[in-house]
Amino acid sequence: MKKMSTFSKRTIINNTILILLGIISATFGLKGFLLSSHFIDGGVTGISMLLSNIFGIPIAILIFVINVPFLWLGYNKLGTLFAIKSTAAIAGLSLALAFINVPDVTSDKLLTAVFGGLFIGVGIALAIRGGAVLDGTEIAALLVSKKAQVVKVNDVILIFNVVIFLTAAKFLGVESALYSILTYLAASKMIDVILNGLEQYTGITVISTKSELIRRIITNQLGRGVTIYQGKSGYGKDGEINDTRDIVFTVATRLEVPSIKQVILEVDPKAFIVQQSIEDTTGGLLKRKGLH
Repeated sequence: MKKMSTFSKRTIINNTILILLGIISATFGLKGFLLSSHFIDGGVTGISMLLSNIFGIPIAILIFVINVPFLWLGYNKLGTLFAIKSTAAIAGLSLALAFINVPDVTSDKLLTAVFGGLFIGVGIALAIRGGAVLDGTEIAALLVSKKAQVVKVNDVILIFNVVIFLTAAKFLGVESALYSILTYLAASKMIDVILNGLEQYTGITVISTKSELIRRIITNQLGRGVTIYQGKSGYGKDGEINDTRDIVFTVATRLEVPSIKQVILEVDPKAFIVQQSIEDTTGGLLKRKGLH
């Protein structure tokens, strides 16, 4: 049997650390802020908190039990390793909630809703980066969206959470439900920031008869990497048909997009520019090169 490579060991250690940090953060958000205030989050965590408030069942038990069907789905559809890591992560969260004592941080309702959501969001996102989940809703939403195709993951989660918060309004009161929505929004934002980064990237595609000049300006003056691929024009406003031309593609942060568009239009006011949001990027020249 071959020895495990150094890279594999490092990956396992990094993932384990991320999952443990995720468990700690989520536990702090739940016990330090939300549980005593009877505010809830979305997803399976929210259902567990809601049932705990209604029936008095310990949340540590509910979080694990309610997640079991979702873990089974993950095992069947997403693989054994994912299921093992997620089961360990959720079990770890349940044990932390049962045995770790965390004092209430604040009695202010607004601070409780916002920061409780922030810490839960950080926990969920760190676990996802470690290759696991702390909330089975993500698994169900992914599988439903793949099957339905026209339904997006976020749409499934949103519908699921609307039902949860409407139920919370009935049993916990409208005020608690509204604060709970704020908690969910804070958690969602933190998940997005940690998974996608503070710098939101935008893909820019430029079709122009002056593509070479545009490429030189983007690379030499603006310090961005570009990709060139060949295409043919159709019935454009320049009147040329089936004219072969280079198409320029680059990725930039949202703050850099206006300056890039400005220099492109200065070179060619008739340039066709297409922008699209990019959720994640790996490799390539994403940071500006040092310009001399």
